[in-house]
Amino acid sequence: MNAAAIGLSAMALTVGISACGAENSVGTREMPSVVASTDVWGSVAHAIAGDHAKVTSIITGAAADPHSFEASPVDATAIIDATLVVYNGGGYDQWVDDILTSHPGVASIDAYTLLDADALGEPAQASTPRANEHVFYDLDTAKAVAAAVAGKLAQADPGHAAEYASNAEVFSREADAVRQLEKSIRTTFPGAAVVATEPVAHYLVIAAGLTDKTPQGFTSAVEQDTDPAPVDVAAILDLISGREVDAVLINPQTMTAVTKKIQAAADSAGVPMVTITETLPAGSGYLTWQRDTASRLAAALQQN
Repeated sequence: MNAAAIGLSAMALTVGISACGAENSVGTREMPSVVASTDVWGSVAHAIAGDHAKVTSIITGAAADPHSFEASPVDATAIIDATLVVYNGGGYDQWVDDILTSHPGVASIDAYTLLDADALGEPAQASTPRANEHVFYDLDTAKAVAAAVAGKLAQADPGHAAEYASNAEVFSREADAVRQLEKSIRTTFPGAAVVATEPVAHYLVIAAGLTDKTPQGFTSAVEQDTDPAPVDVAAILDLISGREVDAVLINPQTMTAVTKKIQAAADSAGVPMVTITETLPAGSGYLTWQRDTASRLAAALQQN
């Protein structure tokens, strides 16, 4: 969407979301507004904001595919008028970057830039496109986002700064507890291997100490939204039929003929499958979602 179109859509709205710190006719400060690209980051923001800010997520529900989402004029206006925008970055939700580029004054948090790629042994710094963009599966990045949200909201709403900081500390402790669950997989199932229909859980695989045997060509094709080469598909099917992997990670939000074939192969070979989503299942918050995913992964590996 170009800047002109966004500007027109903003003018068409009779009521917008007021920037934090503005005062109404009776002199009371309005509640800050936080807009998140997905309910994943919306959940993190809400954990910090509590009842002191209105948090809105543009993409919600596990049926959506954030990669192919197109922002509407209403979505663009919400981003432009927000006190704070929280998004994934790294090209994952490029539509947010496109809007913010035309409105550089909007306060925002780009989670991808907070990834400590060096600590994870990633091939590049987080500022390059080579680091996996699904940073919501890295708990340290989520903690960094939580701390950043607390800091930004404290600047906009200093009256509740202490509560924002306290909520971020609680979030960090609870995230560390989930991280211990992930690390326990490393010690309980040493040498366990997986293949994935999409590298969504890349950082969970690293934290759990698993070996990802998915052919690089397959992963690259999926990331580029192209059909994987038959040789790479055959390699995955051979790994599954030969039971050379302990689990298959399935992303139900991007099912194709190829992924259905992989799913059928896992069923036939009796290899456990673990559903890995990119947005929150109904009724889940961020930490519950991460804890449940790690628990289901451990349960799947236990079957071998």
